Amino acid sequence: MTKTAAHDETRINSRILVQAAAAVCEDKKGQDTRILELDPIDSGLSDYFLVTSASNDRQAVAIADEIELRLKREFGVYANSVEGRRKGEWILLDYVDFVVHVFLAERRVFYDIERLRKSARPVTPAEFDVELKAALAEKTRAARKKVSNKPKAAKTAKVKAVSAPRGKATKTKAAKTTPKKAPARAKAAKKA
Repeated sequence: MTKTAAHDETRINSRILVQAAAAVCEDKKGQDTRILELDPIDSGLSDYFLVTSASNDRQAVAIADEIELRLKREFGVYANSVEGRRKGEWILLDYVDFVVHVFLAERRVFYDIERLRKSARPVTPAEFDVELKAALAEKTRAARKKVSNKPKAAKTAKVKAVSAPRGKATKTKAAKTTPKKAPARAKAAKKA
Protein backbone atom coordinates (compact mmCIF):
# COMPACT_ATOMS: atom_id res chain seq x y z
CA MET A 1 0.00 0.00 0.00
CA THR A 2 1.44 3.39 -0.97
CA LYS A 3 1.68 6.34 1.40
CA THR A 4 -1.13 8.19 -0.34
CA ALA A 5 -3.39 5.13 -0.25
CA ALA A 6 -2.67 4.67 3.46
CA HIS A 7 -3.37 8.36 4.07
CA ASP A 8 -6.66 8.14 2.13
CA GLU A 9 -7.63 5.05 4.17
CA THR A 10 -6.90 6.90 7.43
CA ARG A 11 -8.82 9.94 6.22
CA ILE A 12 -11.89 7.83 5.35
CA ASN A 13 -11.72 6.09 8.74
CA SER A 14 -11.50 9.49 10.42
CA ARG A 15 -14.53 10.66 8.46
CA ILE A 16 -16.52 7.62 9.60
CA LEU A 17 -15.61 8.29 13.24
CA VAL A 18 -16.42 12.00 12.96
CA GLN A 19 -19.78 11.15 11.38
CA ALA A 20 -20.55 8.72 14.22
CA ALA A 21 -19.67 11.40 16.79
CA ALA A 22 -21.84 13.94 14.96
CA ALA A 23 -24.74 11.45 15.03
CA VAL A 24 -24.35 11.25 18.82
CA CYS A 25 -24.53 15.04 19.02
CA GLU A 26 -27.77 14.98 17.07
CA ASP A 27 -29.17 12.13 19.20
CA LYS A 28 -28.38 13.98 22.42
CA LYS A 29 -29.90 17.23 21.11
CA GLY A 30 -26.62 19.07 20.59
CA GLN A 31 -27.22 22.46 19.01
CA ASP A 32 -25.60 23.90 15.89
CA THR A 33 -23.32 20.91 15.32
CA ARG A 34 -20.57 21.73 12.83
CA ILE A 35 -17.67 19.82 11.38
CA LEU A 36 -14.64 21.87 10.47
CA GLU A 37 -12.38 20.28 7.88
CA LEU A 38 -9.02 21.73 8.82
CA ASP A 39 -6.43 22.87 6.33
CA PRO A 40 -3.60 20.26 6.40
CA ILE A 41 -0.92 22.96 6.39
CA ASP A 42 -2.49 24.95 9.22
CA SER A 43 -3.94 22.18 11.39
CA GLY A 44 -0.94 20.25 12.64
CA LEU A 45 -2.09 16.77 13.60
CA SER A 46 -5.90 16.85 13.41
CA ASP A 47 -7.94 16.67 10.23
CA TYR A 48 -11.30 17.71 11.71
CA PHE A 49 -12.92 19.61 14.54
CA LEU A 50 -16.42 18.61 15.59
CA VAL A 51 -18.09 21.49 17.43
CA THR A 52 -21.47 21.34 19.17
CA SER A 53 -23.32 23.29 21.86
CA ALA A 54 -25.29 22.18 24.89
CA SER A 55 -27.84 24.16 26.87
CA ASN A 56 -26.43 23.13 30.29
CA ASP A 57 -23.41 21.40 31.79
CA ARG A 58 -25.24 18.09 32.35
CA GLN A 59 -26.16 17.89 28.69
CA ALA A 60 -22.57 18.71 27.70
CA VAL A 61 -21.24 15.88 29.88
CA ALA A 62 -23.92 13.51 28.54
CA ILE A 63 -22.94 14.29 24.94
CA ALA A 64 -19.23 13.78 25.65
CA ASP A 65 -19.86 10.54 27.57
CA GLU A 66 -22.05 9.13 24.80
CA ILE A 67 -19.49 10.00 22.11
CA GLU A 68 -16.79 8.19 24.09
CA LEU A 69 -19.01 5.19 24.74
CA ARG A 70 -20.26 4.80 21.18
CA LEU A 71 -16.85 5.17 19.55
CA LYS A 72 -15.39 2.69 22.02
CA ARG A 73 -18.22 0.16 21.59
CA GLU A 74 -18.68 0.37 17.83
CA PHE A 75 -15.13 1.07 16.63
CA GLY A 76 -12.82 0.19 19.52
CA VAL A 77 -11.43 3.74 19.52
CA TYR A 78 -10.55 5.58 22.72
CA ALA A 79 -9.97 9.29 23.20
CA ASN A 80 -6.30 10.17 23.50
CA SER A 81 -7.18 12.77 26.13
CA VAL A 82 -10.28 14.36 27.65
CA GLU A 83 -10.33 17.87 29.12
CA GLY A 84 -12.98 19.94 30.90
CA ARG A 85 -15.38 17.19 31.92
CA ARG A 86 -15.52 18.31 35.55
CA LYS A 87 -16.89 21.81 34.83
CA GLY A 88 -18.74 20.89 31.65
CA GLU A 89 -18.42 24.34 30.09
CA TRP A 90 -16.05 23.23 27.34
CA ILE A 91 -15.30 19.54 26.99
CA LEU A 92 -12.57 18.55 24.60
CA LEU A 93 -12.17 14.95 23.36
CA ASP A 94 -8.92 14.45 21.45
CA TYR A 95 -8.98 11.49 19.04
CA VAL A 96 -5.76 12.69 17.30
CA ASP A 97 -7.23 12.69 13.75
CA PHE A 98 -10.18 14.73 14.98
CA VAL A 99 -11.06 16.73 18.07
CA VAL A 100 -14.55 17.06 19.56
CA HIS A 101 -15.49 20.33 21.29
CA VAL A 102 -18.69 20.29 23.36
CA PHE A 103 -19.47 23.82 24.56
CA LEU A 104 -22.09 25.47 26.66
CA ALA A 105 -23.84 27.84 24.26
CA GLU A 106 -22.52 31.02 25.90
CA ARG A 107 -18.94 29.64 26.04
CA ARG A 108 -19.06 28.77 22.36
CA VAL A 109 -20.03 32.34 21.52
CA PHE A 110 -17.27 33.68 23.78
CA TYR A 111 -14.43 31.52 22.35
CA ASP A 112 -15.80 31.47 18.77
CA ILE A 113 -13.59 28.57 17.72
CA GLU A 114 -14.94 28.63 14.17
CA ARG A 115 -13.55 32.13 13.73
CA LEU A 116 -10.15 31.10 15.12
CA ARG A 117 -9.82 28.49 12.40
CA LYS A 118 -10.41 30.76 9.41
CA SER A 119 -8.75 28.36 6.96
CA ALA A 120 -11.09 25.52 8.00
CA ARG A 121 -14.00 24.59 5.79
CA PRO A 122 -17.25 24.40 7.83
CA VAL A 123 -19.48 21.48 6.91
CA THR A 124 -22.82 20.44 8.34
CA PRO A 125 -23.17 16.77 9.32
CA ALA A 126 -25.59 16.20 6.41
CA GLU A 127 -23.10 17.61 3.86
CA PHE A 128 -20.33 15.64 5.49
CA ASP A 129 -22.40 12.46 5.20
CA VAL A 130 -22.87 13.02 1.46
CA GLU A 131 -19.13 13.57 1.01
CA LEU A 132 -18.34 10.46 3.07
CA LYS A 133 -20.65 8.30 0.96
CA ALA A 134 -19.04 9.65 -2.22
CA ALA A 135 -15.54 8.88 -0.88
CA LEU A 136 -16.57 5.35 0.12
CA ALA A 137 -18.19 4.78 -3.29
CA GLU A 138 -14.99 5.91 -5.03
CA LYS A 139 -12.94 3.56 -2.85
CA THR A 140 -15.31 0.68 -3.69
CA ARG A 141 -15.05 1.42 -7.42
CA ALA A 142 -11.25 1.43 -7.21
CA ALA A 143 -11.24 -1.90 -5.35
CA ARG A 144 -13.57 -3.49 -7.91
CA LYS A 145 -11.44 -2.18 -10.75
CA LYS A 146 -8.35 -3.82 -9.20
CA VAL A 147 -10.18 -7.15 -8.95
CA SER A 148 -11.45 -6.99 -12.54
CA ASN A 149 -7.92 -6.26 -13.85
CA LYS A 150 -6.48 -9.56 -12.52
CA PRO A 151 -5.36 -11.99 -15.25
CA LYS A 152 -8.00 -14.55 -16.24
CA ALA A 153 -5.55 -17.46 -15.90
CA ALA A 154 -5.18 -16.82 -12.19
CA LYS A 155 -8.96 -16.75 -11.78
CA THR A 156 -9.47 -20.05 -13.62
CA ALA A 157 -6.67 -21.73 -11.64
CA LYS A 158 -8.47 -20.79 -8.42
CA VAL A 159 -11.76 -22.20 -9.73
CA LYS A 160 -10.11 -25.48 -10.76
CA ALA A 161 -8.38 -25.83 -7.40
CA VAL A 162 -11.64 -25.34 -5.55
CA SER A 163 -13.69 -27.68 -7.73
CA ALA A 164 -11.12 -30.53 -7.84
CA PRO A 165 -12.08 -33.69 -5.86
CA ARG A 166 -10.40 -34.15 -2.52
CA GLY A 167 -8.87 -37.53 -3.33
CA LYS A 168 -8.48 -40.85 -1.52
CA ALA A 169 -8.85 -39.47 2.01
CA THR A 170 -12.62 -39.25 1.66
CA LYS A 171 -12.94 -42.75 0.24
CA THR A 172 -10.87 -44.37 3.00
CA LYS A 173 -12.96 -42.73 5.69
CA ALA A 174 -16.13 -44.10 4.13
CA ALA A 175 -14.60 -47.58 3.81
CA LYS A 176 -13.53 -47.57 7.46
CA THR A 177 -16.94 -46.58 8.79
CA THR A 178 -19.06 -49.07 6.86
CA PRO A 179 -17.50 -52.31 8.21
CA LYS A 180 -18.13 -51.20 11.80
CA LYS A 181 -21.86 -50.88 11.14
CA ALA A 182 -22.22 -54.32 9.49
CA PRO A 183 -21.15 -56.42 12.53
CA ALA A 184 -23.51 -54.47 14.78
CA ARG A 185 -26.41 -55.37 12.49
CA ALA A 186 -25.37 -59.01 12.44
CA LYS A 187 -25.31 -59.16 16.26
CA ALA A 188 -28.77 -57.60 16.42
CA ALA A 189 -30.08 -60.18 13.94
CA LYS A 190 -28.63 -63.09 15.99
CA LYS A 191 -30.31 -61.84 19.20
CA ALA A 192 -33.69 -61.70 17.49
